Amino acid sequence: MSVPARAYLSIGEVLGKLRGDFPDITISKIRFLESEGLIEPQRTPSGYRKFTSIDLERLRYVLSAQRDQYLPLRVIKENLDALDRGLEPAAAGAIAAPRMALASVDGELAPSHFATQSDLRLSRTELLESSELSEDQLTELESFGLITIRGRYYDADALAVARIVSAISAFGIEPRHLRSFKTAADREIGLVEQVITPLMNQKSSDAKARAEEVANELASLSVKLHAALVRAGLHRAK
Repeated sequence: MSVPARAYLSIGEVLGKLRGDFPDITISKIRFLESEGLIEPQRTPSGYRKFTSIDLERLRYVLSAQRDQYLPLRVIKENLDALDRGLEPAAAGAIAAPRMALASVDGELAPSHFATQSDLRLSRTELLESSELSEDQLTELESFGLITIRGRYYDADALAVARIVSAISAFGIEPRHLRSFKTAADREIGLVEQVITPLMNQKSSDAKARAEEVANELASLSVKLHAALVRAGLHRAK
C-alpha cells in the first residue's frame, strides 16, 4: 500500500522531532545508524532520504536504548529484529517470546508496532518455547499439515494451533488423533471460498474488504457451530 507524500519526513524534519529528547542528535548520527542497518529509509528518485513515522519510532527506540540502557548497537539490532517479528526482546541468554500485551482474547497476536503489515514470525526454537510443545510433537503436527512454516518462520496461526495442541496433549491426546480436525477445517474453508469467490471477482473497490468481512463472519459461525455440535453430542452420550 502506498504512503501519501506528506506521510514522509525529510532527514531535517526527523532531526527537528528528535532534538527535544536527544539534544546531541545530528544528521551524521542518523546516517550512521542507517549504515548499521538499524533504519532503512526510502529514497526519492533524486536520492534524498524520506522517513516514515515507523522510521522515527525506530530511531527513538535506538537512541533511548543507547542513552538509558547503554546497549551496544548489536544488541539493539537484535531487539529491533524481535520487535519486528512481534516478539518481546529477550533478556541475556533467554529466548524472545511473543509480546503477550499484544495478544487478543482469541489468542491471535498483533503485529509489531514497528512493522506496518508484518505478522508474528517465530523461529522453530521460539515456537517450541512459546507453546511448550516438544520437538517430536511439532514434527508430527507438521507431517499431518496442522502446522506449516512460511519461509523461515512460523506465524501467529502456527502459534495458536501449537498452544491449543499443547493444552490438549495434557489429556493424553496425540497429534495423530487430530488429523480429523484438519480434514474438517479444509472442508469448511472450501465452503467459505465458494461464498467469497464471487465477491473477490467483483471489480468494485470495496469488494475485497467485503469478502474479508464475510469470510471472518463465516469462520466465526463455523467455530460456533462446531462447538455446539460437540456439546450436543456429549449431552446425548450422557
